Amino acid sequence: MLMKQAAARIAPLTGLAQEEVLKLMEVPPQETMGDVAFPCFVLARTLKKAPAVIAGDVAAALQGEGIDAEAAGPYVNIRFDRDVYAADMLEELGSESFGKLQLGQGERVVIDMSSPNIAKPFGIGHLRSTVIGAALYRLYNEAGYTSVSVNHLGDWGTQFGKQIAAYKRWGSEQALQADPIRNSLELYVRFHDEAEKDPTLEIEARDWFRRLEQGDEEAKQLWSFFVNVSMQEFNRMYKRLNVTFDHTLGESFYNDKMGAVVEELQAKGLLEESDGALVVRLDEENMPPCLIIKKDGTTIYPTRDLATAIYRHHVMKADRLVYVVGGEQKLHFNQVFTVLSKMGHEWATTCEHIPFGLMRFEGRKMSTRRGKVVFLQEVLDEAAARALQIIQEKNPNLEQPELVAEAVGVGAIVFGDLRNNRLNDVDFSLEDAVSFEGETGPYVQYTHARIQSVLAKAAETGTYDSSAAQEGTSNSSGIVGDTSWSLLKLLCDYPAYLERAVLRSEPSVIAKYTIDVAQAFNRFYHAERIADAAPQVKSFRVKLAKYTAERLACNLSLLGVQAPERM
Repeated sequence: MLMKQAAARIAPLTGLAQEEVLKLMEVPPQETMGDVAFPCFVLARTLKKAPAVIAGDVAAALQGEGIDAEAAGPYVNIRFDRDVYAADMLEELGSESFGKLQLGQGERVVIDMSSPNIAKPFGIGHLRSTVIGAALYRLYNEAGYTSVSVNHLGDWGTQFGKQIAAYKRWGSEQALQADPIRNSLELYVRFHDEAEKDPTLEIEARDWFRRLEQGDEEAKQLWSFFVNVSMQEFNRMYKRLNVTFDHTLGESFYNDKMGAVVEELQAKGLLEESDGALVVRLDEENMPPCLIIKKDGTTIYPTRDLATAIYRHHVMKADRLVYVVGGEQKLHFNQVFTVLSKMGHEWATTCEHIPFGLMRFEGRKMSTRRGKVVFLQEVLDEAAARALQIIQEKNPNLEQPELVAEAVGVGAIVFGDLRNNRLNDVDFSLEDAVSFEGETGPYVQYTHARIQSVLAKAAETGTYDSSAAQEGTSNSSGIVGDTSWSLLKLLCDYPAYLERAVLRSEPSVIAKYTIDVAQAFNRFYHAERIADAAPQVKSFRVKLAKYTAERLACNLSLLGVQAPERM
């Protein structure tokens, strides 16, 4: 709000459009320097003056009417009169339209996210695509897009030939029925261990996948069993993570759609033979060939991803396709998008890979092939247990502590991931994530619960009156202290943070902003007393607390984290 106010005043003085000025506005590095700052470098050429001289002229022209402006070298530092602007800022926070952006203008975004492999455990390594994708889904919607989430299950490919071959050699129906996911993992790991000594295993696996693609009844029956038991496991995890999908479509869904892709590639002269396989050459793009059909006649990931992209554009009516997949798949998506472009699909330019870094769990890198998997269910259980222990120590009389502990424990895991820049590798520490201190989910949740307690006490005393809050900030000086002013400005900055998060496809922007809001509230809460303040002051401060709680709850919801009212 304050930046818009400043931009509206500065624009007529500079010859720049208000939007241009707004893009140049900055927040000073220290709050004592002012509320907002305007750099004058860009004006030097048109006004034929040094930036410092221009800053002095602009500052002099801005002075007055609730604004104090001063030049600091080439910058204009601007301070707003708190008693003049605080009431309008509070009113803006209470508006139904506050924070509602129209960046997307209804544009339909199909998000490929989570996408675990069938017959594998849902490990901590699957967390990033799941929670980053779910957060982007909500953030895009908040910014005016129409989001469509798709769980693109890995339910096809040579891995199933390996799984079936392993089961046929060493598996038993009794063991598989007793614990399908762990037994499947054990068989998969054994396959790779044995294949290092016996190369014929790989041939056997490829043959089983060929039989599966050709509709062999035994292969199909085993494949269906693996799919069904895996989905039961996955759905339990999604429920705990508060993640839902508009569509759950495995790679197998596109089996009858790949033939048309291969025919189109052939018709357009893009397919070439290479050592018995069919590829699309990408030499001009300085990329290796994109493999479409393997030597044994079976399909591979690029074939299915081409069919998938075409389906999502034509049938799901996507204006934009995004793929929330690990950074190690960068080359794969560059190849797929380039082949789509070579096929003449102009919309290939709307396809975007949104990569993320590797997740290690307390120093350990996960590998399904080697059996080095940290089961997400076990991590969530442990997080909830640790949260319950802390809650029972701090608040032994809390009602339904197990439900609160689940919200805190799971929220700690989700928030602990999302507060990291998605491109960074993450070495996840359960102890750090579940801490109620520091930049964590439980810290934000606890702050929200503290505010609910403040609001409940204010309601009991009957001293809170919203009209008094507005009247107080309009007509009285000295109501807005340093920490309440900092908090109020930060709350009003939410739309800018939302826009930044959406344009960068970066949930950590909102997570870090949420931490900043929680910290700003706690500074305000300790510096400016609420309970025994004068009525008008108390009304203002309680209302500020109310809007803070709403912002914390909204932001946590965007990230997929619950906001308990009591902890």
